[in-house]
Amino acid sequence: MFRIRIFLFFAPFLFLNCSDNNAPEPEDDVLPVESPRLSDEELLDITQRQTFKYFWEFAHPASGLIRERGRLSKGPTGVVTIGGTGFGLMTILVAIERGFISREEGLDRLLNMVIFLDEKANKYHGAFSHWLDGETGETIPFSPNDDGGDLVETAFLVQGLLTVRQYFDGNNEAEEKIRDLINKLWNNVEWDWYTQGGREGLFWHWSPNLGWEKNHRISGWNEALIVYVLAAASQHHGIQASVYHNGWARSGAMVNGKTFYGHPLPLGKDLGGPLFFAHYSFLGLDPRNLTDKYANYWEQNVNHSLINRQYCIDNPKGYSGYHSQSWGLTASYSTKGYSAHSPTNDLGVITPTAALSSFPYTPDESLEVLRWMYELQGNVLWKNYGFIDAFSKTDNWYADGYLAIDQGPIIIMIENYRSGLLWKLFMSCPEIQQGLTKLGFTY
Repeated sequence: MFRIRIFLFFAPFLFLNCSDNNAPEPEDDVLPVESPRLSDEELLDITQRQTFKYFWEFAHPASGLIRERGRLSKGPTGVVTIGGTGFGLMTILVAIERGFISREEGLDRLLNMVIFLDEKANKYHGAFSHWLDGETGETIPFSPNDDGGDLVETAFLVQGLLTVRQYFDGNNEAEEKIRDLINKLWNNVEWDWYTQGGREGLFWHWSPNLGWEKNHRISGWNEALIVYVLAAASQHHGIQASVYHNGWARSGAMVNGKTFYGHPLPLGKDLGGPLFFAHYSFLGLDPRNLTDKYANYWEQNVNHSLINRQYCIDNPKGYSGYHSQSWGLTASYSTKGYSAHSPTNDLGVITPTAALSSFPYTPDESLEVLRWMYELQGNVLWKNYGFIDAFSKTDNWYADGYLAIDQGPIIIMIENYRSGLLWKLFMSCPEIQQGLTKLGFTY
């Protein structure tokens, strides 16, 4: 069973509808944001720069960690997200490389974040909780039964930490310090603990209050491949390859092999599921030449993206606003709270991160979406932190805010499309190379 970003079922998100049913229907014949027309490179630059403001200006002022969500109509909260913070770490590297901030500014912010994670943040056998108080580091329960370690969110954080470690390779005191702190955090995650004492598979949650009560095995195909790669790569708390093959891959049961809209889908459920499956694990993990006995992961992600796009063009439910310049179903705010949108859970909601974070896989098709949203829909979609989280033309609904886990992949995957920066950094980790080899990958 794949995770539906868990939010779907939990009461904490019931108030996050972010409805604005009075938003005007945009006109398709205006250029509300910029004139004259930007070049492709200028458009990518401004998208990354504007979206980065969420991670720089809206970060928690005490810790620098990334707030879970931001709303246009309300002030900030103290809730920070560990997964979103992992994405935020990577966006800072992009910002340095693109000249949005200086290397010194980025390093100073990153050091503050890493020190906070080391000294204040609650940990559970080295793993972090899904939510923290950005001031104190205390766990904020994600649900009544989720008040301890979250191994998937921890993996997203560690993916970001390792890219930062590889980027800051200087011999000065500050860069040496951040590398040392990152190694400490990374080495202290007890991935093997999360096998429940040697079972064949990693388990999502553990709590000192509830133990293994949730008992949620992390099994594929979904967004969590990175968890097993990191667990195999760990030098101090590593797992055996059989945990990957029998737990994650379910002894081959995650293989699909069917064809949809003319595109073979190697893994997962029919029609591919929400598009964040092709994004979160692959912010650092480079899929371009990644294969194992189950799949070619480039083919998996490209075809998943194309299936998702073609489904929207085909539009079997007849929603307004679905076409070749407006596609992309993934987890986001929705007209019904929070939902993991997909071809099998289609509520008429388009989420900008879906197509924009697919830039490496569908560059021409994603650029079409970017131009349409920016040039023709910018008056309702483009705000202070980039594109709003989601919209529905059918319901004339436009989300009143942002989610960190949606904004981050936009910056990161556009950069991977443009330069491969985060892929190069993460894949340069010797531990990752050893872990991939251990699991039978070629890369």
